[in-house]
Amino acid sequence: DKDSAYAERQDYERQLLKKGKSLIQASTSTADNEGLSAGIEHLILAADQFISNRPLPDHPQGKTIIAGYPWFSDWGRDTMIALPGLTLSVNRPDVARSILQTFARFVDRGMLPNRFPDAGEEPEYNTVDAPLWYLHAVYQYIMHTGNTALVKELYPTFVNIIDYHQQGTRFNIYIDPKDNLLYAGEPGTQLTWMDAKVGNWVVTPRIGKPVEVNALWFNALRIMAVLSRKIRKFKIAKEYDKQADIVADSFRQRFWFKAGGYLCDVIDGPGGDPDFGGKLYDRRLRPNQIFAVSLPFKLLNDEQARAVVDVCTRHLLTPYGLRSLAPNTPGYTGRYGGDQYQRDGAYHQGTVWSWLIGPFVKAHLRVYNNPGLAQSYLYPLIRHLQNNGIGSISEIFDGDPPFTARGCIAQAWSVAELLQAWQETTQK
Repeated sequence: DKDSAYAERQDYERQLLKKGKSLIQASTSTADNEGLSAGIEHLILAADQFISNRPLPDHPQGKTIIAGYPWFSDWGRDTMIALPGLTLSVNRPDVARSILQTFARFVDRGMLPNRFPDAGEEPEYNTVDAPLWYLHAVYQYIMHTGNTALVKELYPTFVNIIDYHQQGTRFNIYIDPKDNLLYAGEPGTQLTWMDAKVGNWVVTPRIGKPVEVNALWFNALRIMAVLSRKIRKFKIAKEYDKQADIVADSFRQRFWFKAGGYLCDVIDGPGGDPDFGGKLYDRRLRPNQIFAVSLPFKLLNDEQARAVVDVCTRHLLTPYGLRSLAPNTPGYTGRYGGDQYQRDGAYHQGTVWSWLIGPFVKAHLRVYNNPGLAQSYLYPLIRHLQNNGIGSISEIFDGDPPFTARGCIAQAWSVAELLQAWQETTQK
């Protein structure tokens, strides 16, 4: 019966908007609110489109997040990055809890599946950052709900993640005892979010110590200290904080490229200059450094944090997100198109990623404490809801003007980061 089905759907959407009413109300109080209320309503409805059932034998109410339409399934990294925005920002903590419980069942040797296994398939664990994003999502959930029961339930999983990274796990992932930074990678694998691969060609292998991975590692240690205190493990919490302090000191000393005034993208990679002990210092200007400022726990000093935001503003920022590589850099590709080889070759070599607008806005807000200015960077993407995949946010855009939308017409972490950044700028 189409009429009753339509009425049921309308009621369902009204309930979603009711839960997210604080976001909608915030849009009416901004100086430039033309179309913003309708845009935020569309974002709230779009967020729900990525949440899917993922029932398991011991968890029949399991939930997951579809990474993007029309091509993608549910992936560990994308799910954990998108979770706070798609669930907590729109006041759906029950969904967040179910997703965290669902994925906890698949943590193995401290790693989260990069691709969720379907019936009869083995999980693929080729991702270094997914378990660190998982801890970040848990922290966001705890800060939103104060639910220590979930901490007690999943704490052994959290410890498993940290312990395996410290002792070493798949794909040559381990903590370097010389500086306590996280190393990852081996030939033929792509472990970070810049994971394009065509045949045997890994476009951006990033073997070594990637900047955002180590920013996440530092935050993971701080998060473990917080979670340990939540369940009164004070001695263990103190140890996690001590480890985090050591990582922070190493990070500031080793990643900072003083001549450029920004952070190296990868350090200690193979095949580098013999004068540096054969280690590679990848100083190409990429957006991954923004996470050293945007993640919850302070990692850089104030001068460094401001410099990172400023250099990203000058060279990477576009109306629709951050370029994956600065123009005038060898290998920069300003247009995403052609056959698969050409497309994947451009994917992280200049292509704009809309989800990166969220970390940029959070970092900008932290450095400059100007909510109005930070929020203004979100307006073009809110207007983008009227174009391309109408009612949602595209995955990527060309790096060169006119910044044509490409890739998936609806991407989970793009919608999620826009919602979360909107919430942070309106609550400041």
